[in-house]
Amino acid sequence: MKKTISIILLFLLGFGVIAQPLTERQRLLGTVACLEAQGDLDRLAEAINQSLDGGITVSELKESFSHLYAYTGFPRSLNALGTLARVLHERDLSGIAYPEGRPWTRPAQWGDATRTMALGTDIQTRLNGQPFNLTFCPQSDYYLKAHLFGDIFASDILSAADREILTVGALMGQRGTEPQLQSHKRGAVNLGNSADAVAELCLYLIDNGYAMQGYASDANAGDWEKGKPNKEYAQYFTGQSHTATVKPANLTENEQSVLPFTNVTFEPRCRNNWHIHHGARQILVCVSGRGWYQEWGKEPIELHAGMVIEIPEGVKHWHGAQRDSWFQHLTAHIASDKQQSVEWLEPVDDGYYNKLR
Repeated sequence: MKKTISIILLFLLGFGVIAQPLTERQRLLGTVACLEAQGDLDRLAEAINQSLDGGITVSELKESFSHLYAYTGFPRSLNALGTLARVLHERDLSGIAYPEGRPWTRPAQWGDATRTMALGTDIQTRLNGQPFNLTFCPQSDYYLKAHLFGDIFASDILSAADREILTVGALMGQRGTEPQLQSHKRGAVNLGNSADAVAELCLYLIDNGYAMQGYASDANAGDWEKGKPNKEYAQYFTGQSHTATVKPANLTENEQSVLPFTNVTFEPRCRNNWHIHHGARQILVCVSGRGWYQEWGKEPIELHAGMVIEIPEGVKHWHGAQRDSWFQHLTAHIASDKQQSVEWLEPVDDGYYNKLR
């Protein structure tokens, strides 16, 4: 499902970067990176054409695909460069102009191991917000500092902020890289992008069917059946949710009738209102994506697949998806009284929710 996402920026981020919406340049760079990571060369060719039409230069695209080899491997990097060469040849034959950009020059730091290590250490420290040392594997620690953040980041064809947008886009295009994605989303902010722009890029890649993380489309909303739109309780939700009845195979028919499970799928940004369960406690079994759970007066808890939350009777709380990910949980209610009810309260404040990182 495609959405038009509008973020009104009203506050300064603690990172020192004034919040700004996603720019066209960031969107184009993030898209080509996401498709390069997947090896989807047909759609990559389309995205390259859109990037050239949008003002991204040939030099910047060459540098982008060279940069991405560190995150996606040389095969996909070289395939992307070959696709770029093909697109340029086709545009030449058709007489379609494109911006060349300034030529690449060898960085001055290359050949000086001390300077390269110093540059890489500085960039890695800024990206992480603090010094980082992989003492468990010294050789990888050296490669990261001297080569990735030293050699590769030394080229001034792209800024450090651009490179992190590329990296986030590429990680959104892969599965199994969730820890690195979360780290680089923070790093993208630390190196000059706004948190809202990074979140909006991830949403754009999800909503337009590019991403592999975040569960990219209606047809692939998560690992469990999405079910039907949650119309019955829509008035108590911000955003769109879906529900489906779940019958675990290892439960007897009698057990299923006593403890029925419902799968609730939250689209990105969707969450329910603050509410209280009376006469029952609630069990949440998180199965896909990333979400939030919060009890009144306590800090929010970040949710991910495999977590189980038990919500005591009478506790005011809310739960839902994070801003840039689908989220699914199974839910069941264990009665403590014959009279059961849900007391629906106020929505979770948009300003508060949007600040959750």
